[in-house]
Parts: sequence; structure tokens; C-alpha cells
Amino acid sequence: CTCAMCFTLICAGEENWVDSRTVYIGHKEPPPGAEAYIPQRFPDNRIVSSKYTFWNFVPKNLFEQFRRIANFYFLIIFLVQLIIDTPTSPITSGLPLFFVITVTAIKQGYEDWLRHKADNSINQCPVHIIQHGKVVRKQSRKLRVGDVVRVKEDETFPCDLILLSSSRDDGTCFVTTASLDGESSHKTYYAVQDTKAFNTEEEVDTLHATIECEQPQPDLYKFVGRINIYLDRDEPIARPLGSENLLLRGATLKNTECIYAVAIYTGMETKMALNYQSKSQKRSAVEKSMNAYLIVYLCILISKALINTVLKYVWQADPNRDEPWYNEKTETERQRHILIRAFTDFLAFMVLFNYIIPVSMYVTVEMQKFLGSYFITWDDEMFDEELGEGALVNTSDLNEELGQVEYVFTDKTGTLTENNMEFIECCVDGHVYVPHAICNGQIMPGAASMDMIDSSPGPGGREHEELFFRALCLCHTVQVKEEETVDGIKRGIHQGKATSVYISSSPDEVALVEGMKRLGFTYLRLKDSHMEIQNRDDEIERFELLEVLNFDSVRRRMSVIVKSSTGEYYLFCKGADSAVFPRVISGKVEQVRARVEHNAVEGLRTLCVAYKKLSPAEYEEVCHQLSSAKLALQDREKKLAEAYDSIERDFILLGATAVEDRLQDKAADTIESLHKAGMKVWVLTGDKMETAAATCYASKLFRRNTQILELTTKRTEEQNLHDVLFDLSRTVLRQHGSMTRETLSGLSNEYHDYGLIIDGATLSAVLKPSQEGSGGNYKEIFLEICRNCSAVLCCRMAPLQKAQIVKLIKASKEHPITLAIGDGANDVSMILEAHVGIGIMGKEGRQAARNSDYAIPKFKHLKKMLLVHGHYYYIRISELVQYFFYKNVCFIFPQFLYQFFCGFSQQPLYDTAYLTLYNISFTSLPILLYSLMEQHINMDILKRDPSLYRDIAKNSLLRWPIFIYWTFLGVFDAVVFFFGAFFLFDNTTFTSNGQMFGNWTFGTLVFTVLVFTVTLKLALDTHYWTWINHFVIWGSLLFYIIFSLLWGGIIWPFLNYQRMYYVFMQMLSSGPAWLSIILLVVVSLLPDVVKKVLCRALWPTTTERIQVSPPISVFLCSEFTIINGFSSRVTSCRCLEHFCHLIQPHF
Repeated sequence: CTCAMCFTLICAGEENWVDSRTVYIGHKEPPPGAEAYIPQRFPDNRIVSSKYTFWNFVPKNLFEQFRRIANFYFLIIFLVQLIIDTPTSPITSGLPLFFVITVTAIKQGYEDWLRHKADNSINQCPVHIIQHGKVVRKQSRKLRVGDVVRVKEDETFPCDLILLSSSRDDGTCFVTTASLDGESSHKTYYAVQDTKAFNTEEEVDTLHATIECEQPQPDLYKFVGRINIYLDRDEPIARPLGSENLLLRGATLKNTECIYAVAIYTGMETKMALNYQSKSQKRSAVEKSMNAYLIVYLCILISKALINTVLKYVWQADPNRDEPWYNEKTETERQRHILIRAFTDFLAFMVLFNYIIPVSMYVTVEMQKFLGSYFITWDDEMFDEELGEGALVNTSDLNEELGQVEYVFTDKTGTLTENNMEFIECCVDGHVYVPHAICNGQIMPGAASMDMIDSSPGPGGREHEELFFRALCLCHTVQVKEEETVDGIKRGIHQGKATSVYISSSPDEVALVEGMKRLGFTYLRLKDSHMEIQNRDDEIERFELLEVLNFDSVRRRMSVIVKSSTGEYYLFCKGADSAVFPRVISGKVEQVRARVEHNAVEGLRTLCVAYKKLSPAEYEEVCHQLSSAKLALQDREKKLAEAYDSIERDFILLGATAVEDRLQDKAADTIESLHKAGMKVWVLTGDKMETAAATCYASKLFRRNTQILELTTKRTEEQNLHDVLFDLSRTVLRQHGSMTRETLSGLSNEYHDYGLIIDGATLSAVLKPSQEGSGGNYKEIFLEICRNCSAVLCCRMAPLQKAQIVKLIKASKEHPITLAIGDGANDVSMILEAHVGIGIMGKEGRQAARNSDYAIPKFKHLKKMLLVHGHYYYIRISELVQYFFYKNVCFIFPQFLYQFFCGFSQQPLYDTAYLTLYNISFTSLPILLYSLMEQHINMDILKRDPSLYRDIAKNSLLRWPIFIYWTFLGVFDAVVFFFGAFFLFDNTTFTSNGQMFGNWTFGTLVFTVLVFTVTLKLALDTHYWTWINHFVIWGSLLFYIIFSLLWGGIIWPFLNYQRMYYVFMQMLSSGPAWLSIILLVVVSLLPDVVKKVLCRALWPTTTERIQVSPPISVFLCSEFTIINGFSSRVTSCRCLEHFCHLIQPHF
């Protein structure tokens, strides 16, 4: 009793809880007098990832849509047209606005309905709860904190649970946490010591206990609590609880028949839910540019309206010019105050010039994004035969952002790698052994023999060789599963032999044990603390497992102490070369070291193996050291580390192993291409540092000459964080500052390529706001170090930390465009945080794919998605945006100039039909087709030369100088249209009967020149011609002519619209009008043509050089061959790919 009290006081003293919760197991009150029973309210187990509800969808969606400047502006214009008498109809603004709002609402509503559907499938899945000694089935959402839950093998944990008991005798269970931290290996969790014997529902129901623990927090690897178990005695027994007792929601039970556990965190308080990032509306850089341009044009519009209003009243100040005698003002108009009249006129001018801001641009952009996204889903090269699926587009709003990416944040396990460890070779005393392909228990055909590269060792060496194989068969934490169920069929016998499947918390341990199996030594089982192995002579050898010195990231090694059947004590150790070599006193160190370095350069994961024999007295001393360290309640970890350090010494080196975490196909090539395209690639993983670093070398993220900088817990323990950061900063900035032109151009060998490795604990320290004034700059120093590193690896990351890293880079002063890619639920937070989120349809469920903006089958498909699709999307939409503003300046500026010639009377230059149909019919289809089909460079060249991606980086085609050029080009063309027509027809008769042109004929002439000029301007910008381009461009011009004849009553006499009757025909009957149209179109297009020719000749970009190169790419099939109506996609002609590589080396 006294011991329990002391323990409770120590626990309470060690933990400084700001806030804690008490959980009553099975909702049972504590015994009278034990402690006050205070029931607490906790949320239910419902998970919510949706954005809208049935009730708030309409108001919330409308509010979000009208936050867009354009939508709000068009709403105001529509209301103005309804309220006052304006030159144009309200339908011209209202109809396109209604269309945009409706289409967007339907799209967003459908996406949210899919999220609701996914939530319901999770919330309604059945769980089994123990009530009054019986199993009761409930829906997951009805689970409450304190409920005792039964979970069977292969079921997923419905909430965060504390393990009470397991069907395994030792009270352990095995769990995969793939959907949480990306690791698909099996991890071991432990039941509470005093409850592990409860194996039936009745026994579990007799448990009387409470759990005190911290309030929910998102760190997956941290948990602090204690359980108070009430027996017949007055005082409860207190036992500490840690992360080894906590089963997290989303993890899956493996290799354990069933467990009983108590719910402590439910619903949105589970660690998985706390690591979710809230889904927010993402906006692309192009959309932000559009909004900025919109504000500029809005200012131009207000200026025009203001100038015209002022000039109108200046002009009317003269009584002779006020109103003609036949248009006397009514008495009510005369009585109105001048300010009200002026404001009404100002609004009328606003409506008249309103067309400078194109509502149809937003409709066209929505259509372009929606239709353009199908080109990703239709791409055969992004289809995976194994999965039977291609790429998916969940959000089409961000297509062009794929062409602007500067930072790529990628998960490791399952994204860069296949999460399949493969044993490559082992080296014993300098002799190298390479078995054939072994991978996760699957033996490939023809793998029966052993390939020994070097000559076999002599008799003395053979003993060492067998000792090495035994060491690897014994020094691990692998579990053996005798039967494995596949598709509901148990396979226990295979070709007359019992088959076994190895499972472990470390996949490379499995690979090593399987490698030994192929080399003649098979690990059979651990039974009654005895490990059994089968040697080459098919004899069973038994070793008693006495102690396991577990692996940790600081020591970077693990050891076991075993006793052989002959009574000898062995200590076998395996670990990283840097952790083993300094502790070796004999063995062929140099030969093994050379092989280890060779394999490390190849990107393989290497481990060294050593041993020493222990006398019985030495073993007794080791036991004493370990037991005293394990019983310590304070500084237990420190004392264990000291004990391990003194035990693991004076080894004899046996050899080394090499294991490969097989990279996904073309992962290294993809990362190399992204680097060449100017992107920085960061790897964010929950995995161990050594594993992640090996993968980074294999995937060419780190190169041979990369100098690795470490910002890890191990280093910050030796030196404080402040000093480490400033040391690293000096290192990279000294190099950066001393870079000369030669080093930058690669002529000097002194230039260092830096790679940074940081772990989760250190990152938390860097990001944590410091109380000291000097500590606030850690974040900036860290960012400065990262900017000067070509690659960064962040290991041991919690899901929310991944999102914090992405957010940190997003918020840095350059505001770069970020992309996050991953395959598990642990990647969802960073996928939602990044500008563009890409999910991989991996083995770890579909959470990432479902929450992403785009989903692809494999990492290699990212290359084409960015370098080809992203490039095309950005080129297309940037032209679309600039062209729309240009053609609307051409359209409305003549209307502004016309007011100077009509007494500022708000008289339209163009007919109402032309005003309405200009953006909707006459000029909309050519730019829509251009924005869907344009390929300024062949796709094969874009894939071969990633540096072309740099030409469009940092929103280069939508910068202010280019925008101003397009605007001035529009103003110039508008002046040419208006004054060209005005001066050519001044004081002249043009028709055969001597009639003069009226104002509608003049307006129609200007409009005709306008439509032909803007359409031909687009034709000049088109590089990729298909019959559908020809059809749409020339068809639009033909449609304009036919419509004008129809509207003028020529084709359809019944439609004799009064003011336009016969106007178009009268204009076409005049020879000078024809000459004017041709002359003015040529003069308008000439400056742009001259500018392009000069720029291409004097200052060509990389893209333009390729465009004027010999047209080798003509031989290649295009991405899109247009047939049968719209488009049918065919992939590039592979038969010419090799030929193109040979004759286009400069690409």
C-alpha cells in the first residue's frame, strides 16, 4: 500500500500536467472514500471532414463566392441596371453571373456530398463494446470515452484506446500504423501488467479502475498517464501508462486474435483527427493575378465614367448645348438636384463601359479548367496497369498551379519507395555473398542456388561465416506467423513444407532474416524464451534468449544476449557502421569498411554485425547492470543508456549486410527532373533518420558530393540549439557568400552541395516561440539554412509537423508555390496545407487520394503532370487571361472615344446585339479552344528538357510589364479602329446613290474591324493547328457575318430590326469600306508582329529557340490527335523516341 502511494506521488511529481482528464473504465464509479466521482463530458466518436451542412450550404457557399471581387462587382452592376434607366439590358450582366454562381455551387456541393458520404461510412461502421459482461454491437459514432472495446485481428481501432489485455499470453499485440505515420511494419504494444490476464468479457467486466491522462494533443509519439486499479484494499494500485500502451485510431490489429481496450479519446479529439488540417478554399496564383488586373480595370472604368460625367456637365453648361428644342427635359427632371442627376449619369456611364471587365472571362476560365482537367484523366501514360487506374482530378481550380511549383514536399514510405525491403548482399571477413531475389517472403524462380562472388573462405573462415549467419538469425525482434490467410484461404502447407511469414516493426529486419534463409540458415520461432534456427545441415539449433538491448536512434544499434545449447553465452550486436566500428577490437575491419562504403554510395542500407563471448561471471554482471537500470523510476532512460554503453564494448567484427528499400520505378529520374526544372525537393517522413537518409541517396536527392548537415536531437544534446543553428548558418552562408562566377557555372570543384537532415523534436524546438528576445529568430535562421540547401530531409515527423513545415515555407518572404505529395492518412495535413496537394493511390488506403486536389497511381507520374500538363495549363490560361483583357480594351475604348463626338449622351457606338454577343459568341470559342488545345512546344521535348519549366516560373507570363503591354496594345488597336474609320470617312459620300454613312453604319464598321483583328491576333499566337482550330477561328468570323446579315434583315426579312435594318449590307456595298477593313486590320496587327520578330531575333527565350529550331518534332505524334467530333487522345509515337534522342541532343 505504501509502495503504491509512493509510486503515485512520484508519477504526479514527474508529470507537470496543465490539464488532465479522468476516465472511469466501464463507466463505474470508484469505491466510496477513494476519490470524488466527477463525471466529465466528452465528445462522441463522430468524425466530420465535410465543409457544409444541408442548412448552411446556400448562405455559406454564396458568401464564399461573392468574396470573389469579380462576382461581387457583377452583382452590383446587375442591381444598378435593375434600379436605374441604363443604356443596356440587365440580362447582359445577370445571366452570365447566374450561370457562374450556379455551376460553381453545383461543383462544390457535389464534392462536399462525397465527403459526407465518406464520413458516414466511417461513423456507421460497427464496433463491439463490453456491457455487463456481454458483447454489444454499436455504431462507431455512438462510442463513448470509458467504453471497453473488443477488437479482432485485421480490424481498425475505432478511437484512441488503452490496451487492457490481449489474446497473446505475454499481453502484447501487433499493430500497423500505416495510415498514421506511413510505416506499414508491425509494432508491438503492451497491455497493463495487472489486467493482461483478463481474457473473457466477464473477467474484463469485473475490472474496477480509473485512468488519469493528459488532455488530447496531436503528437503521435507522446502519451502520459496512469491507471489506478481498485482491488479489495483501500488504496489503488497505480501503474504508469505511456505511448507503448496507447492504440491510435486508424491503426490496424495484426497477428493477434483479439484485444480488450478502453476508449480514452474519441471523435475529433483522437490524435488522428487532431492531425487533420481543416480544408480551406485554395486559390491559384493566376486567379490572384486576375483579381489584381480586375482592380486595375475597375479603376480605369471608374476613371472613364468620372471623366465622361464631368465633361458632360461641362459641355451642357452652355445653354445652347443643353438640350435640342425637340428633346425638352420634363419638369420632374429639371426639379432633381444636380448631384442626383450627376450620380445617375455616372452609374449609366459605368454600365455603358462595364464591358471592359469581362464576366464571360470567368465563365470561360471555369469551362477551360473543367474541360482541361479531362486531359489528365485521359492520359494513357499516367494509367497504371497494376492498379487498373489512371490519374484523378478532384479539384480543377488549380490546373495552372501545376506549372508554377517551386517546392515539392514528398512522403517517403509508399511514395518514393514501394515499402518492399530486399536483401542484396552480405560481407563476411571480406567475402561477399549475394543470394538471388528475395523480397518479403516471396522467393523468385531460380533462387535456389547461392551466388558467391569471392572465393569461399578457408576452414577458419567457415566458422566465422556460420557465426555471422547465426547472429543475424538471432539478433532481431522478428515474429513468425505459421499460417497466413490470403483471400480467405489459409495456406499452412506449401510443397509439403510448412511455410512461415516473418513480421516485424522493422521491414529491413524481415529482409535480413529472409536473406539468411536463402543462405542456408532459417529462423524458425521463438518459443518459451528459446529461439530456434535451422542450419545448413537441416539441424535444429536452440538458443535461450536472455536479454534484448533494443534499438534506439541515439545508439543506432541493437544487441541480444543468448545462451547456446552447449552453455556458452554470446552477445550479438548489429547496427550502423558509425555505431559498431569504434567498439570493435578485432576482425577484418578495413575489408568490411571498404564494402560498407561501397554499398552506402549505391544508396543501400548497411548494417555491421559483431559479437563477443561472455563468461558466466560477465553475464551475471551484465544482468545486474540491466536490472538495476530497468527498476529505476527516475532517469530510467539515461541509466539504461549508460548500462548499454558499458555492455556493448570490445566486439569482434563479423561482417556487414546491405538491404535495399526498393524505390518506386523511375523515382530517382523524377526527382532529378524536378531539380533540373528548378524545384526544391523536401522529404518529410515519420521514418527513422538512417532509413530515410539511405532512401534519399538512392533516389538521388542527396548525391555523392552532397555535404550533409544534421540538425537532430543527438546533436542538440551535445550542443545547444542556438549554437548548432548558428554553426550551420555560418557553414552554408560562408560558402554561399564566397561563390564566384566560376563556382556558379560549375567550373570550380570547391562548390559544396548541401543537404539538411532535421528531426521532429528539433523542429518543434526551432518553431517554438522563445521567451528570450534572441530566440525569436530561430525560424528565420532555419529558413536561411534551408534556402541554401539543395535538398532537405525531415524525419520522425508527426502529421501536423509536416503541415507546419509546408506552412512555414509558404509564409516565407518569397511566398513560393508549394506542392505536397503522399499516400497515407498521415500525409493529409500537408496535402491540404500546400498550394497543390497530390495523393498517391497506395497500399495505405485512399485517405490521401480522397483529400487531395489530384491523385496519381505512382510517384513517377508527377514528372509528366508538372513538366507537361502543368506547363501547358499555365501557358494556355495566361494567354486566355491577357487576351480577354486585351480584346475588351479593344471593344470598349472606341465607345469611350465616341462619347466625345455624341455630346456625352451615353449613346452606344455598337448595337445592343453586338454588345451582348461580342464576348458570348463572336470571340469566345476561339480562345476557349486555344486554352484547351495549344501546345507551343512538343510534349516529348518538355519531358526531355525539364529546364524549360524555368521559363514559366514565378508567374512570368502574368507579370505587370506583360499585362501593361497587352493593355497598351489594346488601346493602340482601339485608336486605330476608331480614328481610322473616322478620318477615312470624313466629309465623304460612299454609297452608289451618294448616301452618307450613319452612326450605326460607322459603329458596325468599327465593330467589324474589331472582331477580325482580335480573332486574327489569336490566330497569330497559335502554334499548334488542328482542323478544329481552323473550324472555330474561321467559323467565328463566318458566324459574325451571317449573324449581321440575319440581324440586318437580309437573310431573314421578317426580322427587320429598325435601327440595324440593311446597315450591314449598306456597309458591304461600299468599296472604300472593304479597303478600310483590310487596311485597319493590317495596321492594328503590325506592331505586335514587328515586336515578336525583333524579340525572337535579338533576345530569344529558350522556348523560342526551340520553336524556331528544325522541326524534328513534326515526326512525332501529338498528345492530342483530333478525330471524330472533339478529341481522341493518343500517346506519343514511341518508335521515334530513340531517333529524337539521337538527333536532338541539345534538347
